Amino acid sequence: METLGIGIIGCGNISTTYLRLAPVFRGLQVRAVADVNMGAAEARAAEYGVKAQSVEDLLANPDVDVVINLTIPDAHFAVSKSILQAGKHVYSEKPLVLGLEDGLALRDLAAARGLRVGCAPDTFLGGAHQQARALIDEGRIGTITAGSSAVMSHGMEHWHPNPDFFFLPGGGPMLDLGPYYIANLINLIGPVKRVGALTTSATPTRTITTEGPRQGQEIPVKTPTNIHALLEFANRATVNLSTSWDVWASKRVNMELYGTEGSLFVPDPNFFGGALELAGRDGVIAPVPQWDHPFGVPNQDHGRGPIANYRTAGLADMAQALAEGRDHRCSLERTLHGVEVMTAVLKSGETGQFVTLQTTCTRPEALGADAAQALLA
Repeated sequence: METLGIGIIGCGNISTTYLRLAPVFRGLQVRAVADVNMGAAEARAAEYGVKAQSVEDLLANPDVDVVINLTIPDAHFAVSKSILQAGKHVYSEKPLVLGLEDGLALRDLAAARGLRVGCAPDTFLGGAHQQARALIDEGRIGTITAGSSAVMSHGMEHWHPNPDFFFLPGGGPMLDLGPYYIANLINLIGPVKRVGALTTSATPTRTITTEGPRQGQEIPVKTPTNIHALLEFANRATVNLSTSWDVWASKRVNMELYGTEGSLFVPDPNFFGGALELAGRDGVIAPVPQWDHPFGVPNQDHGRGPIANYRTAGLADMAQALAEGRDHRCSLERTLHGVEVMTAVLKSGETGQFVTLQTTCTRPEALGADAAQALLA
C-alpha cells in the first residue's frame, strides 16, 4: 500500500492527537503542518519533527496528498473548499460544515475533481461499538424499535481558557458532541428519516472559571445549550437524543437500544472502548465479554484510568479505501447526513415542527478485528 503524505492545517490541541497517532497506522506519514499563526505551526513542527509551512505553501506542497482540517468549526467549509481546490483529499474534524448547503457544495466540488472527503468522528470504529454492531447484525436483540441516548454535562467554561465559540452559533452541545452519537447510531441502525426537538438555554451568559487571565469573565450564550431530540429512523426505529450543557449531574446511560428480542447497552460513543451489557427477553442485564478487537485495547491514560484511543483510524481507512477503490467508512455521504440531522434538530427547536431530512446514507461497512488489524502499522 502506497504511503500518503499528510498535511495538517490547524495546530491547536487536537493536532497533537493526529500527530501522535498517525504513525500507529499504515500508509500515513505527516509531512507538514500549517496554521494562520506561524508560531503555533513552528512549535508543533518542532515538537513532532515535521515541516512547518504557511497554509498557502502547504496547499501547494507536492508531497502532501491528504490535508487534515483542524481549524475551528466556523472555518471548516472555507478551508476544506480550499484544500479540494488545491487538488488534495480532505479529512476534517467534526463537524464537517455548519449547514447542509455548504456540505452539498463540498460534495459537488469533490466529485468534480475526483477527490475524497472524510470526516471525524471515527470512534464508532472502536472495539466496543463494532462489537455492538456485530451483536445487532447477529440478531441478538432482534429488530431495533427504539432507543435512548444522552450526553449531559455543564459545558466548557470550567476547563477551557477560551470557551467563547462553544456558546455561539455553530457551537453548542449538539454540534460539538452530537456527531459522536449520531455517527454511532447510523453505524448501528442506519439513516434518519425525520427529527423533532425542544431546545432551550438555562442562562444568557456563562462565567469562565478556568484559571488564567480570563477567569471571572462573562461570555454570551447565543445557541441552545439544552437540546432534547426525537429521531425517527428509516427503519422506523425511534430514538431520543439529549445533549445538554445545563446539567450538573446525571445518571442517564449514554446509549441503550431496544429490540424485539432484548436490549443493548452501549458505552460512550466519544470513546473507542468501554463495557457492553445485554439483556434478552428475560430482562436480565448481563455484561458482554469483551471480544478481541485491536481498537478496544487500552493505549492511553485518560486521567481516570487507561482508555482505548485510536483517533486517526478513519483517516487510515480512507487511505486504504483510496488504494482499494472502495467506499471509506467515515465518508462524506454519512457525515453530510449527520450534519443535516444536527441542523434539522436545531431548526425543529426553533420552529416547533418536525423536519423531514433531504439526505440519506448507507450504514458503513462493519470493521471486524482482522480489518482493524490491517489498518495498523
